[in-house]
Amino acid sequence: MRQFIIRRLLISIIVLLGVSMMLYALVRSMPSDYVTLATATNPKVTPEMKEELRKIYGLDKSIPEGYVNWLGSAVKGEFGVSLKFNRPVTQIISEYAPITFTVAFIALVLELLIAIPLGILAARKQYTKTDYIITTLVFIGISMPTFFFAALLKKWFGPAGLNWFPAYGLLQARVIYNGFSFAKLLDYAQHLVLPISMWVVTGVGSMLRYTRTNMLEVLNADYIRTARAKGVSEHNVVYSHGFRNTLITLVTLLGSSLPGLFSGAAITEGLFALEGLGNIALTASHQADVPYLMGFNMLLAVLTIIGYLISDILYAAVDPRVRLS
Repeated sequence: MRQFIIRRLLISIIVLLGVSMMLYALVRSMPSDYVTLATATNPKVTPEMKEELRKIYGLDKSIPEGYVNWLGSAVKGEFGVSLKFNRPVTQIISEYAPITFTVAFIALVLELLIAIPLGILAARKQYTKTDYIITTLVFIGISMPTFFFAALLKKWFGPAGLNWFPAYGLLQARVIYNGFSFAKLLDYAQHLVLPISMWVVTGVGSMLRYTRTNMLEVLNADYIRTARAKGVSEHNVVYSHGFRNTLITLVTLLGSSLPGLFSGAAITEGLFALEGLGNIALTASHQADVPYLMGFNMLLAVLTIIGYLISDILYAAVDPRVRLS
């Protein structure tokens, strides 16, 4: 196990290096840079002034030279200062990451609580009305565009409709809270109902389909028929024998979901005006903010590698036949 982890960590360093090269080249190859976009509405800015600003922001260097400078700082844990927000990238990430992670983590837990029981139920009731209803709802959720479903939620349950929940932001703009209180927590919860609902409905389908498909394969296996022939209860057959083997696929999905907690937040936070890493990344991409985009995308790359490493380690716990060496 120790050799496996060390080998994976060494490979991860090489992968991160390659990813950082591609990311920097892509970000620097955008049609317009930060200086051009920031001065587009000011006709008094001359080309000479723009070139001077590029020197100040470090955008005058070539892509290889700029990457080497960025890598030297990144190794020290310094990802530069955001051009758009004029703050250190690490400070922005540490400040807004809890918001993004909390929203996405709650949505992921709800997806698991919905997808796993319904997937098992659909597999047990194959080709029945229950299976057809669950499958139909799954395809509706998968096929529905997120921006369209978000618009429906805001129209039906927001201030323009039933006015059950706020449609934008995290807290009421006109209310000032002194420290943390139950009223503030309730305000947070009311503002997060719609974005979390959108996230769950549009994202639960994939995990449910994987659960159903793998449970169908497992329930038709020979050892399941043998267990039933021996008189083992249906509950033990499904959950002790069948579901344990389905966990391998779910563990893989959970590993890939770790970076998705942050990358998938861009659309959700943008639609509901939540102040998180995803919404800031969306704004930074519009302004070609190279330091923040590099810091945010490298965070996703690190989380992706950590997620799959955790998945590989959990394989041994889920299936004793798997041995990592």
